[in-house]
Amino acid sequence: MPIRQLSPETINRIAAGEVVERPASVVKELVENAIDAGARDVEVVTAGGGLSLIRVSDDGCGMSAEDLALCVERHATSKLSEEDLFDIRTLGFRGEALPSIGSIARLEIVTQERGGSSGCAIIVDRGAKGPIRPAAINSGTRIEVTDLFSATPARLKFMKSERSENLAVSDVVKRLAMAHPQVAFTLVTGERASLKLPACKADADGLLQRLGRIMGRDFLADALEIAGERDGVRVAGFAGLPTLNRGDASQQFLFVNGRPVKDRLVVGALRAAYGDTVPRGRHPLVALFVDVDPRELDVNVHPAKTEVRFRDAGTVRSIMIGAIRHALEGAGHRASARGGQDTIATLRPVEPAAPSRTTGAAWSGVSSRVASVPSSSPLSDFESPQGRVHGFAEPVQAAFTAFSATGADASADAEPARADLMDSPLGAARAQLHETYIVSQTRDAVVIVDQHAAHERLVYQKLKAMLTEGGVARQGLLIPVIVELGEEGAETLAEKADELLELGLVADRFGPGAVAVREVPALLGDTDVDGLVRDLADEILSESDDSALKTRLEAVASRMACHGSVRAGRRLTASEMNALLREMEATPFSGQCNHGRPTYVELKLSDIERLFGRR
Repeated sequence: MPIRQLSPETINRIAAGEVVERPASVVKELVENAIDAGARDVEVVTAGGGLSLIRVSDDGCGMSAEDLALCVERHATSKLSEEDLFDIRTLGFRGEALPSIGSIARLEIVTQERGGSSGCAIIVDRGAKGPIRPAAINSGTRIEVTDLFSATPARLKFMKSERSENLAVSDVVKRLAMAHPQVAFTLVTGERASLKLPACKADADGLLQRLGRIMGRDFLADALEIAGERDGVRVAGFAGLPTLNRGDASQQFLFVNGRPVKDRLVVGALRAAYGDTVPRGRHPLVALFVDVDPRELDVNVHPAKTEVRFRDAGTVRSIMIGAIRHALEGAGHRASARGGQDTIATLRPVEPAAPSRTTGAAWSGVSSRVASVPSSSPLSDFESPQGRVHGFAEPVQAAFTAFSATGADASADAEPARADLMDSPLGAARAQLHETYIVSQTRDAVVIVDQHAAHERLVYQKLKAMLTEGGVARQGLLIPVIVELGEEGAETLAEKADELLELGLVADRFGPGAVAVREVPALLGDTDVDGLVRDLADEILSESDDSALKTRLEAVASRMACHGSVRAGRRLTASEMNALLREMEATPFSGQCNHGRPTYVELKLSDIERLFGRR
């Protein structure tokens, strides 16, 4: 078959196949054009999932009649300076979006140049360009796309449901809104406004407010500001506390020079930055903004401009990791506020219920326990049980019944709590429940701490600090402990003897399938050496041989910390409980254990009072 030149219509439709994948792609191109035009207010309206109608209106600089005629021609753009593809400072630059859209749909553009006296309009109907005509419009641009893919009906078979297409459009608008908080956005899908975002200040507070509107109030409450800069690369934004996580990575966003992009670089950076503070299979919430010299960046990698390529990706990744870790360490013991809210939510009344004989019995049990609590405790402020039972749900009564059967294992102090401790973030210890949970009191909250999980994190952080400083202090055993592991386990420990030595454990082969443990980390104190060594063997066997030494050491250190921590079931004195709370306040990442679970929950007194109907 001889080679022939394709027609302009076919060329445009091929380009449209690259640029316009679905209605959301059209919205992305049009909103990016509006932002490039300096718009401060953008409205997006869709119908039929965007297939019937897409209308984008903005208050940007608009166009003259001459520019309007050119904007629907292929490769006509105002966004390239001296045609330098390595100095792109706008979101669009190819000049393909409008002619591509016009080749597969009916495209109408109405615009008036800022400062102009009259508006103008043009229609491109499935590739056929109409004349420029006068039109009434305030300054700015309004673009309507109807009957999308009517010129390529085969593409319609690949469209999803109207709801799915609306969600895709919403996602595009949200990402652009996050990248440009100074711009107001309104999204109307069908007949209702699904998104309305007022313009925010172009500073960190304004950005956080915009992120909170999109990522949720939980993120707003638990976000940490990120800032890092080196070699002309600046990383800013916000990252959630480790205990604020999701089962997927849908709440992880990366923006480069104001452009929303999807890059695997951020996935690896987050994994390295959060490390062992997030449970496996869970993903933290982050929004990172990278600013870099455009000449150090290639945005022309993908037709849809959703991917970029950094000239020095290693530097960008390093700055991301350092900035996030610095913020997490600065957060200290903080854990997600959601934990306390979820705890309160489980106790909220479902429907009013009249007091019953069972209810009265439950309150009787609670009353007998409250009597043993010091008069300074918040419990002494509760009114008569008979006046406050009404409205409690069944789960609440079950919880109080369980409490009445076990009660507090120990009261922290017979005297009123010290004022200075009450002002501490984790408060003053008041009691220990089930020989596992420490209950402390602050000025405006009740804090419940899992003593084993908290101490496990403290020991782990000390072990990691010792590793960084050159090795873990060891203590010799008076009599070596012989541990039977089987040949595979014994051989594994023997092969890792040097790494274990760094962690303060000295173990030698002792006959077939056994090792003799002669020294253990001094930090662990009187620990179950046999159980520790068996768990370490399992941990090492489960680690891949190609994992980094640091990763292997930290995994083993985590296992050691579990054995060296205060176990559930151990009674603590008042001074021990308060010492644990103070150490948590001074230790980074102590808001979550080595497995990423929260070490404490904080119940605000105002929420508790609402639970009891006092507010």
